[in-house]
Amino acid sequence: MIYWQIFLAFFIPGILGYGGGPATIPLIEKEVVDRYGWLTTKEFSEVLALGNSLPGPIATKMAGYIGFTEGGILGSAIALFATIAPSLILMLALMAILMKYKESPQVKNISKVVKPVIAVLIGAMTLQFFMESRLLLGSLQTIIIMIVSLLMLEKWKVHPAIVIGLALVYGGLTGLI
Repeated sequence: MIYWQIFLAFFIPGILGYGGGPATIPLIEKEVVDRYGWLTTKEFSEVLALGNSLPGPIATKMAGYIGFTEGGILGSAIALFATIAPSLILMLALMAILMKYKESPQVKNISKVVKPVIAVLIGAMTLQFFMESRLLLGSLQTIIIMIVSLLMLEKWKVHPAIVIGLALVYGGLTGLI
């Protein structure tokens, strides 16, 4: 029964909380403090403060922690799934609609507009990563990582996860030296 309660405590705010974390936090509080009594208001505010201090979406961090304290690892997994399930369901429904009408001129025009926007966003993100890496590691180290990564990905066809892991190890080791 506790797992069903954990699921509902995070699924309902996910459905009703349009607007992300700031909109769902009061709804999550209503569920975990008022409805189920898993936390006091003070404890909830401490979990919220801890969640805000860490990177990433606040609702998933809170769900993982509260789910774990109430139901262990399985409770944490259920709470995390319940938090993302509304968005996942909506995305799958929208994808089904998009695939149904993929040949329509309106959908094709949307794709023509979206692709360049995504390319610009990825380019801007890449430039930002390059500038931050150059400041933290230096130009030479950054260029070495870029060239070796490009060779590994394009020439040697190494899986991207391995390239990312190796770049992290290299960055960590050069940071120690």
